[in-house]
Amino acid sequence: MTEAYRPWVVPFWTRYWTTLRPYLFAVSGSAGLVGLAASGAGRGALTGSTLVFLVAYGLGQAVTDADQTDTDAISAPYRPLVRGEVRPADVRIVSLVGLAGCGTWLAVLNPWTLVPTVLAVAGLVTYTSLKRRWWGGPPWNSAIVALLPVTGWLVGGGDPLDALAAGRVRLAMVSVFGTYAAFVLLGYLKDMAADRLTGYETVPVRFGRGRAVVLSAVFAGFGLLASLWLVLDGARGPWVVVWSAGVVLIARAHALAAGVRRDEDAYPAIVSVVLGFTLLHFGEACALRPSLFPAALLLALGSLVLLVDRPVQRQI
Repeated sequence: MTEAYRPWVVPFWTRYWTTLRPYLFAVSGSAGLVGLAASGAGRGALTGSTLVFLVAYGLGQAVTDADQTDTDAISAPYRPLVRGEVRPADVRIVSLVGLAGCGTWLAVLNPWTLVPTVLAVAGLVTYTSLKRRWWGGPPWNSAIVALLPVTGWLVGGGDPLDALAAGRVRLAMVSVFGTYAAFVLLGYLKDMAADRLTGYETVPVRFGRGRAVVLSAVFAGFGLLASLWLVLDGARGPWVVVWSAGVVLIARAHALAAGVRRDEDAYPAIVSVVLGFTLLHFGEACALRPSLFPAALLLALGSLVLLVDRPVQRQI
């Protein structure tokens, strides 16, 4: 190919869909749903906002991918951005417009949602430079995702101070922060060679795989403790199975990661932590609002199908 597809032609959008990585939509969807479940949002606001939270991960991922074609060219050469099928500038603009649309929907429901939304977008735009520093990537990325429960809670009304005063919101933020940091750190294990060559001094590049897995387990531990505290008061129901499966999968991910010696062997652990993350937070949402269980189960099954059917099995 000699020229990239532009946004006004259909082939751009098929490749843009691949860039969004829809098999990871449930990551942001589950995190946002916890906040929605804890809020007073009605059915219409909850349904529309859940769709917004689902697509938000893909849009945010596309923004950061547009700035990381150097390392992706080595570790993920199948991606349309790397292959030159779409232009980074086009992907960035379309994604930011999409995020603006998501923010507009949320702002119509409650203008105070603009505060965490703007902070999250600013975090996405600045993430790539921080990823190059071992101390910056995991906490920065996790803080962005931890804003989703706050945003979800605000859909039901109130202001950011009200949200932070709510114990459930604080626990949800810690739970999301810790478990997402585990996903970030284990995710680095598949890109060590590429990151080393392109100047990304991630935790495993700087300190080795073993220490990265230990640090990931520490973050996950804090996240799981917060999650347990969050769901303890929930009425017992089928959500317990979903939540427990999330705990088991996160633990399994670290057991698998402990044995990884090559980048290409890291993907089973990463798949496990992704599924664990989504099931854990879908379970939290159902504990807070049991009526969400059918929808959460459907979303969880859909994310599993998409994850199994992802374009390249050794990439996430």
